[in-house]
Amino acid sequence: MKIKTKRADYDAVMAKKRPAHKKPHLPNLFFRTLIRVVSQPDLWATKFSYTRDRSKDTEGGPYLILMNHSSFIDLKIAYRIFYPMPFCTVCTSDGFVGMPWLMRQIGSIPTQKFVSDFTLIRDMKYALKTKKTSVLMYPEASYTFDGCATALPSSLGGLCKMLDVPVLMVKTNGAFARDPLYNGLQNRKVKVSADVKCLLSRAEIKEKTADELNAIIGEAFTFDNFAWQYENGVEIKEPFRADGLDRILYKCPACGCEGKMEGKGIHLTCHACGKTYELTELGRLKATEGDTEYPHIPDWYRWERECVRREIEAGEYKLDTAVRIGMMVDYKAIYMVGEGRLVHDANGFHLEGCDGRFRYEHKPLSSYGLYADYFWYEIGDVICIGNNDCLYYCFPEQEGVVAKTRMATEEIFKIALDKQRSSAKPRKE
Repeated sequence: MKIKTKRADYDAVMAKKRPAHKKPHLPNLFFRTLIRVVSQPDLWATKFSYTRDRSKDTEGGPYLILMNHSSFIDLKIAYRIFYPMPFCTVCTSDGFVGMPWLMRQIGSIPTQKFVSDFTLIRDMKYALKTKKTSVLMYPEASYTFDGCATALPSSLGGLCKMLDVPVLMVKTNGAFARDPLYNGLQNRKVKVSADVKCLLSRAEIKEKTADELNAIIGEAFTFDNFAWQYENGVEIKEPFRADGLDRILYKCPACGCEGKMEGKGIHLTCHACGKTYELTELGRLKATEGDTEYPHIPDWYRWERECVRREIEAGEYKLDTAVRIGMMVDYKAIYMVGEGRLVHDANGFHLEGCDGRFRYEHKPLSSYGLYADYFWYEIGDVICIGNNDCLYYCFPEQEGVVAKTRMATEEIFKIALDKQRSSAKPRKE
């Protein structure tokens, strides 16, 4: 899938009129049916099936539907489960580029990922209360990199109380194994299924605190796709299954070198020390010689996160890379404005571009996570920062930095939040 891009001058882009806000549309039956039909080949190919526990679902809709985000098949799954019931879908605003009319016809609600967006809450409430239609939301906001749940916003519990509708949970199995983000859009032969249940009734939402609701939702979003594959004996025999694995496993646990890993075929190799691992058909790593430090991929990823955290705490973490810069200010195109430099450290992001004509600062507490993606709309690996006025899509020249930058953003946010809370506590006399 591609997105419309256009070369443009930075000043001309900043002078463009921002799109006027529009309330969500009731999803058009024709387009809902069309999506349901065109989704069917992929669902047949994965032998998709689902279960639905209706024991707590006694109130009926409209619902807030929360779904884990694993791969491009997720929305097709949602249409298979809920059609013909109408539902609006919260989606990233760049999904509107080049086709805002169509996106509104299918009930899409645009939002900026990891940017505070109070308009989104009003739009969701309008869809639920005025249009009487359910709302589908991927609260993780980004695809999982390592097959485990990504950070959830702390505002979810409060959102549930404001919306005051039952909450359904859709949890997929096999969607990640079929098409993990790192693997370069190469589908594997894997059966996909989903479990649907009423996670929270209106009565439970009323009686529980926002923190208690966050805990319930957080528990529901606790999963490990690689563990699921291994425990269920799901064999992935494709000879390209390790392609791109270095995108998430960028640091060698044997020699500690970064940026020298290569995932190709069924092997992951460190070109600094020569150590090689095989990715088995059951999704485990096995060293071809010597010990295997982390047979389980999420354990390796977790170790990398710990290393990043130590770098931040020691004042040693820093990303400094040349980038190509795209900007989004309206739904007409992603405007490619030129080149620049992106710096990230404990003070947040600093982006400078177009021969110094603009500078943008993104502080640590501005967002709890990072919109980062691989081969974004077939352009390249991307790091996206910005605010409600403008988004900057940064395509790094330095390879293999996306996963580390996303983890660093999350850890820097946690550290900054802890410092803020500590300073806010009253001192004892």
